[in-house]
Amino acid sequence: MKTVYLDNAATTPIAKEVIEVMRNSMVENFGNPSSTHQFGRKAKSAVETARKNIAKHFNVTASEIVFTSSGTEADNLILQNAVLNLGVRRIITSKIEHHAVLHTCKYLQKTHNISLEFVNVNEFGTIEIAHLEGILQSSKEKTLVSLMLINNEIGNILPLEEIGSLCKTNNALFHTDAVQAVGHYHLDLQKINLDFLAASAHKFHGPKGVGFAFFKKGFGILPMLHGGDQERGARSSTENVHSILGMEKALDMAISSLNKDKNYIEGLKVYFISELKKVSENIRFNGLSSDLDNSSYTILNVRFPVTNNMLLFRLDLAGIAVSGGSACQSGSNKGSHVLSEILFHGEEDKTSIRFSFSKFTTREDLDSTISKIKELL
Repeated sequence: MKTVYLDNAATTPIAKEVIEVMRNSMVENFGNPSSTHQFGRKAKSAVETARKNIAKHFNVTASEIVFTSSGTEADNLILQNAVLNLGVRRIITSKIEHHAVLHTCKYLQKTHNISLEFVNVNEFGTIEIAHLEGILQSSKEKTLVSLMLINNEIGNILPLEEIGSLCKTNNALFHTDAVQAVGHYHLDLQKINLDFLAASAHKFHGPKGVGFAFFKKGFGILPMLHGGDQERGARSSTENVHSILGMEKALDMAISSLNKDKNYIEGLKVYFISELKKVSENIRFNGLSSDLDNSSYTILNVRFPVTNNMLLFRLDLAGIAVSGGSACQSGSNKGSHVLSEILFHGEEDKTSIRFSFSKFTTREDLDSTISKIKELL
């Protein structure tokens, strides 16, 4: 049976070149980077070289990059530091953020009595800028704004520069979960008023279990994990050397071929949209996912004109891997919190599927998927 993988927003296949780098590292860099002998020094040098190379892609310094085990850990490290270390007493976010942010914010509200406010989003999942400005101006408390750069379910792109400027004008710190953006878009962090950013390697053909947090220079970092002085005291734990080098390679490859890959994947998305419209004129696209200018070229969230709770399962049986929402929630019987927030009553009950593409996706994959969708509908 032919298999089709269209769940790249959940995770991407690891590039062969990345696997080779990691394999070599397992042989050559087995030393502990904290050891002072030559094996440790070699591993430490490899990690620090990777840090410098990753930092260059964002036009920041190596000291502003902290390696983590995931985007979720990076979000937690940033948000907890904002409250416990930087004196933030109010967080502004939205109800359609990834749970790595939402659940952490609610935890901080409960345990540290911070104010938690939610900016309005419209039926397309777009942040209402005027409402955000009003919230920012409503209090003099030290504030952090946390809004994701690309929504992992509907693909909406945040107007990063506009919100960054708004935060600067109102003396608010600004954090973005950029897990779905890093490796797919050029980000010059010297040109954007941004204080914190989270990223994860497995979203751009790197390994799972490794990511990084960006802390703008000048912020001290209080570790969540204690027991060592790794990562300049920001994160205790022996560095995941092989995965860090894999992430470095994956990011370098992604940035080097970004424009070429974007054009290719965007072409696939345009084709898939046109073919879906032929299946049924009543198919709709959630959020701005069909808007090429305002959504990620890798994500398309489709709402079918039926309620078919078995559609995902039947596509899986047919060898087609897709998602009903965030992969982090796929094992849950709860619906998508994002779609529940933006869809009108009745529409959220209809079957929605997130299709997400990569440079390894082919038009034949899309044709096979369309054919199966026709059959199952």
